[in-house]
Amino acid sequence: MAVKTAAAVWLGTLKEGSGSFSVGTGTLQAPYTFKSRFEDDMSMTNPEELIGAAHASCYAMFLAAQLTNAGFPPVQVQASAKVHFGRDDKGPVIEKIELVVEAQVPGVGQAQFDELAQKSKVGCPISRALAAVPLELNATLVS
Repeated sequence: MAVKTAAAVWLGTLKEGSGSFSVGTGTLQAPYTFKSRFEDDMSMTNPEELIGAAHASCYAMFLAAQLTNAGFPPVQVQASAKVHFGRDDKGPVIEKIELVVEAQVPGVGQAQFDELAQKSKVGCPISRALAAVPLELNATLVS
């Protein structure tokens, strides 16, 4: 199997410092700060957004594969993730992830769609990697 890479660097103290990350392909590079993670600075990304993007991307692709394998190739699977970032007695924590999915899939019945959506919820590689995080799924079949 392939090995994917990413790197990050942090300069300075927690609150006054800043960091940046990049992915191995060089197609994504961005800065992040304390404020982008723990406050409302929307001028840059943060690790939690990246987890959400990875999860939504993985889920959409995995569900498309499940639907195709069942004989119902989708026209479109649109997924978004809401990563709830909070604090517990040990410190900052991802409290839960909500996946919201809309799929346009000709010919599939609601029951079969629901079954494949749930199968994808537990089967996609990112879901499996994040198994310790509660995951809510709201999957809708659209025409």
